[in-house]
Amino acid sequence: MLPAAYQRRAACTSGLKRAPGSCTLRAAVRVAAAAPQQQPSNKGSPQQPGSSLPFEDPEAKFRRYGKYFGGIHKLNFDWLDSVPRVRVRTKDSRQLDELLELAVLNERLAGRLEPWQARQKLEYLRKRRKNWERIFEYVTKQDAAATLAMIEEANRQVEESLSEEARERTAVGDLREQLEVLQLQVQEAQERLKMTQARVEQNLMRVNDLKAEATHLERLRNAADREELLARRSSSSAAPTASSSSSRTSTSTTTAAATAQPSAATAAPVEAPATASSSYAGVAAAVAAAEPATAAPARGPPRRGKAAIRRSRGLESSLDFEPGLRNFWYPVEFTKNLTKDKLVPLELFDEPWVLFRDERGQPACIKDECAHRGCPLSVGKVENGQIVCPYHGWEFNGDGQCTKMPSMRHCRGVGVSALPCAEKDGFIWVWPGEGLPAQTLPDFARLQDGFQLHAEICVEVPVEHGLLIENLLDLAHAPFTHTTTFARGWSVPDMVKFHANKVLSGYWDPYPINMAFQPPCVTISMIGLDKPGKVASGAFAEECKTHLFQMHVCLPAKRGHTRLLYRMALDFMPWVKYIPFIDRVWKHVAGQVLGEDLVLVEGQQDRLLRGGDTWANPAPYDKLAVRYRRWRNSVDAEGVALGGVPPSNPVALTATRMILMDEEEESMA
Repeated sequence: MLPAAYQRRAACTSGLKRAPGSCTLRAAVRVAAAAPQQQPSNKGSPQQPGSSLPFEDPEAKFRRYGKYFGGIHKLNFDWLDSVPRVRVRTKDSRQLDELLELAVLNERLAGRLEPWQARQKLEYLRKRRKNWERIFEYVTKQDAAATLAMIEEANRQVEESLSEEARERTAVGDLREQLEVLQLQVQEAQERLKMTQARVEQNLMRVNDLKAEATHLERLRNAADREELLARRSSSSAAPTASSSSSRTSTSTTTAAATAQPSAATAAPVEAPATASSSYAGVAAAVAAAEPATAAPARGPPRRGKAAIRRSRGLESSLDFEPGLRNFWYPVEFTKNLTKDKLVPLELFDEPWVLFRDERGQPACIKDECAHRGCPLSVGKVENGQIVCPYHGWEFNGDGQCTKMPSMRHCRGVGVSALPCAEKDGFIWVWPGEGLPAQTLPDFARLQDGFQLHAEICVEVPVEHGLLIENLLDLAHAPFTHTTTFARGWSVPDMVKFHANKVLSGYWDPYPINMAFQPPCVTISMIGLDKPGKVASGAFAEECKTHLFQMHVCLPAKRGHTRLLYRMALDFMPWVKYIPFIDRVWKHVAGQVLGEDLVLVEGQQDRLLRGGDTWANPAPYDKLAVRYRRWRNSVDAEGVALGGVPPSNPVALTATRMILMDEEEESMA
């Protein structure tokens, strides 16, 4: 295509005349530009004015943009399939997302992985949406904990089920080999099962032998105690006869003296017990004088062993309940846990009970056993303050009386046992004893001014409540037992002492801890802290600025089992109680500390069942635990200790009584 200047020059030389209008010139230029250039045959001959001009192409100006410019094209929308679409969150999609969050939370609570690590792995698995949906179905059908290991196992099974190529590549020979391996594993499992059954049978036989041996030893001990009691009675009854026999034998004193000399010589190596009375000595002399020379020398009563002496002093551990333990108020549940229309089952003194709130909102405690067929009432429900039995719909009120018997005529006088129940200081209290309960409830559960409640935990412990109380009253074991919890880094002191300021309370040295036992089963401790989480050393609890209050209620649930209620309060950092999930943190920490103690206390209980003695050699720092055991073994049927210790609060001792008790405990150690 020629430039415009050359086109005008070519038009002028061809004989074209300029029209008066500009349009003519523009059209001529356009035609000249669009027309193909032809070489004239005669260079000098002008073009005839009557010849026809070539027509103007309207699309000529678009030719330079390409031959396809201006045409009709169809757009290709295949790329839209790969574009991310806007997804609307439905209920199912939210549940899929909640599965991931739940698994991350479980891993964080279990402490196996950091939350970010678990989330990274789960996000990778969630990229395949179809697999994730099947994983969700698998986990929900299994009704198992949503953990990372569970989800990975479900993902593996889902991939295997969706992989058809893997099935096609699996040959018959490979399947046969897999079958043979599985058969070998089944045979090995059967052999291990047989060996386990044989071991179980051996252990059962051993347990039966141990039970028989324990029964035999118990009978021997009872026989020895009966012989000792008979010896005491015979010595006390023979005292008045000693004087009469000596008067009757006064005429034969020479013969008696002659016969007594060899007897005395023979009996000289045998030392008389230090507790022998003068009446017994008179009886022994009279008998020795009356018997002939050939008779066996007279011997005193059998020498009492250390175990008998310890039992007489009140140091005897047992899994049995003393009758007097029932006559106390027991805090059995926290108030916050007994809400409306809620049933709380529990065991106390090997009897099942159930707590609920009656129609007035007051706590009630009745026996967890329907009066009809013995069905547990705790599996029922509460309607209008009445427990409805799930078996036949019988209803019971807070007094244990049956108020409704559906499908039959109502019978009066039918009911179950009920315990006196009250509510005070955040606890539900019951009286399991006989007769009328004490008029006033104990007040040791009330928090002091300045303390705020942070944790209330209830757990079932498989040990006898007395052994657990003795463990709680012993602080000398902390540097050796609780090395991974609160006593981590504690140094072992040269001397650990417990200074008693009352019968069942005092303070520890060198630890700033005040401790007290409140009958019948409550241990209270006040711990002075140097700073949060660190116990001050070499100071008194009153001198510390911050304190930790602990209360352990060890309820005698049944033989060898305890219902433990734990309460914790602080007089600093009140904002801690508002931290999310802080209750789970306290429960986890308390479980770790209790787990360290249970290893030891369960072992004590096992040795006690095998005839062992948990008080073989008490130490000076066992003072508070020794006093608890003496109180426990001396409680009579009325619930008051024989030594005069009241059932509610510790009583201050006189200086003389304190010195005598300390000397006696030191002599026992």
